[in-house]
Amino acid sequence: MSSSSRRQPPLWPSHIQYINAPRYHPSVPGPVRSFLISGTNPAPQKTPISFPPTYLVRIRYITEPSHPARGQNGLFAVRKILPRSHIIDYIGEVHCQDRAGSDYDLSLFRSEDGDNVGIDASVMGNEARFVNDYRGIRSKPNAVFVESRTSVQKGDEILVSYGKNWWRSRTAQTNALPDFA
Repeated sequence: MSSSSRRQPPLWPSHIQYINAPRYHPSVPGPVRSFLISGTNPAPQKTPISFPPTYLVRIRYITEPSHPARGQNGLFAVRKILPRSHIIDYIGEVHCQDRAGSDYDLSLFRSEDGDNVGIDASVMGNEARFVNDYRGIRSKPNAVFVESRTSVQKGDEILVSYGKNWWRSRTAQTNALPDFA
């Protein structure tokens, strides 16, 4: 199955390309790409890795007036998800560039050569791009990008912590904008 042959889920934005396997930007050096694909540093794998669809989550439009992402989408559990369960892989464009303007860029690691490796789902990705930060919604996250912390009940929104650096950067960008009001 090619990375765009799976049907996109309901509520998928028309301006975002739906993919079910990572895409690699030319900025990703060959050895880093090989490591990401196979976990070692041999020659790159010729067959792209494809991630299966998830039946644990659905995209839902947020209407609650107090929700920080009201008028946008979130990712919600369709059944109870037990602690330490794999929920979904975060898929997008893997890159080694600065993407400070993207709200969908997840940092993976820094390579031995100093390359910052990230996954950006701003223009292409899967359902995981709709995971929201817990602040303003709950007292703590119910999932992390590595493993879950608590069970997730059917109908619950999937929430993680974006981290202090994301919020510091966001606040700095907001404060740097001119006031047009």
